Amino acid sequence: MPPLRWGVVGAGRITHDFVTAVQIFPEEHTVVAVGSGIIARAENFAKEHNIPKAYDEYGSIAKDKDIDVVYIGNLNPQHYCTVKMMLENGKPVLCEKPLTLNEKLTTDLVNLARCKQVFLMEAVWSRCFPAYRKLEELIADGNIGEVLYLNVNFGFDLQNKERVKNKDLGGGAILDIGVYCLQFQQFVFRGLQPTKMVVNGSLTQDGVDGTTGALISYPGGKLASITCSAEVKMPNEAIIVGTKGTLRIPNFWCPTEIKAEDQTYKFDLPQSRVKFNHMNSAGLSYEAMEVKRCLEEGELESNKITLDETIQLARFMDTMRKAVGLQFPEDFD
Repeated sequence: MPPLRWGVVGAGRITHDFVTAVQIFPEEHTVVAVGSGIIARAENFAKEHNIPKAYDEYGSIAKDKDIDVVYIGNLNPQHYCTVKMMLENGKPVLCEKPLTLNEKLTTDLVNLARCKQVFLMEAVWSRCFPAYRKLEELIADGNIGEVLYLNVNFGFDLQNKERVKNKDLGGGAILDIGVYCLQFQQFVFRGLQPTKMVVNGSLTQDGVDGTTGALISYPGGKLASITCSAEVKMPNEAIIVGTKGTLRIPNFWCPTEIKAEDQTYKFDLPQSRVKFNHMNSAGLSYEAMEVKRCLEEGELESNKITLDETIQLARFMDTMRKAVGLQFPEDFD
């Protein structure tokens, strides 16, 4: 099969990492165009990454016949309109998390993708890591018995990050990193519907959530405890507790190891000579590979992170934001 031809939207740090990751595998992927609202940024990005085309607006990406699939890495409030544009032009989409700012907009895009019969995937890259496949096996095989409890925490001091502290940019810890905690507990308790969610947290002086915790109850006495913070560095690990044992997953959002009570499972990352901005970003190639597999097999969504799960993630985030008093203008449309 020829390489999958990507167009990328946004010329920021995460898009740099995504492009760098997929370029590790030139026989599988090629990036043919980049779009940015500022042409100079697009041109500089294209030059840095040897991308043949640079556009100063996203519509050109949507209409470019040389593009097989689009990666969207622009700011949170821009996701909805950008994804909608791509889907309406028949372009398959991999969009950075969160897919949109709330459940309503997320559901709109999912319905559009299903109506148009066009592939859509939220870029919850965690789900595509080999460690998650191993986790699934360990849980399914009953190695730790019945899972009754999990704790997952994720926090960094992000108060100097404009995208996090600025409400107009869809800021706050919940949408930026809390989504990873929520997707993890969703993954472990996959197929179950929560019975109760209790949230506590507060807003920063900038009017976005700083540190927020939630207890999520599931049938059978199962409980998930999550904490996300944009104010302090946390242990940044997940702990899964079953009736027969415990699993610990350091850096659970991009893990390279799982610690069982009697063994540690390690996973190597692809290697690149180009420097990444974020931890373990070479793992972004895993989600790109999953997109390629889905498109080659004619699938309209990934079973790694289904569209129904994406809607549920948005609902979780809405519930947390509402509890701490963070609302965006889009919540009232």
